[in-house]
Amino acid sequence: MNKVIIRDDGFAEDDFGEFVSLDVLQAGVESPLAVEIANTIDPMVLVPLFPWISAIRIPFPSFADGRGFSLARRLRMLGFTGRLRAAGHVISDQYFHARRSGFDEVEIDALLARRQPQAQWMARTDWDRPTYQDRLRAAV
Repeated sequence: MNKVIIRDDGFAEDDFGEFVSLDVLQAGVESPLAVEIANTIDPMVLVPLFPWISAIRIPFPSFADGRGFSLARRLRMLGFTGRLRAAGHVISDQYFHARRSGFDEVEIDALLARRQPQAQWMARTDWDRPTYQDRLRAAV
């Protein structure tokens, strides 16, 4: 297993397989595809293509690059309802933020999964509970 998919219920096998480039999608397709986009793309470019996209994978090229979180949030705000996957350099402590940003799952390589086992990821599946800031705003 070269990659591991993390969801709220634990580690899983990849059930999507191939993600194509946006160029393939723009050429026209008959059924929805899973596409990989750069974390620098203007999400407005994707809006007219939403009907042909079943899933989007957004790469995280380094642990310090958080642009994918902002992009996921914007895609959800623009109405994308398909599956969103963060892929690459994401650590278990970021799972909470990834889910709250709109990602459905995280894809990491098997080496990172061995260094950060399932228990570490599952400790962050409480992403839907109110945060300290949420509770503070509710008290006002």
